[in-house]
Amino acid sequence: MKRRIMDMIVRVLLLLAVLSGIAACTTTKGSFCQISDPIRLSSQAVDALSDAEVKAVLAHNRKMTALCGIKP
Repeated sequence: MKRRIMDMIVRVLLLLAVLSGIAACTTTKGSFCQISDPIRLSSQAVDALSDAEVKAVLAHNRKMTALCGIKP
């Protein structure tokens, strides 16, 4: 009897973990994939970026690839 209760508790906790993981990937406007696009810049715009801006653009595009399967 105790074993069944513990199994049920574990299943509920796993379900809560999965649901909270799904909720963490969404915003009030929708998921990251729905509200964001890959950043595509011209070569002139890339030349004008600072190192920090380049890192931010690359991080954004990598996140798009990882979460949404969209290649920039």
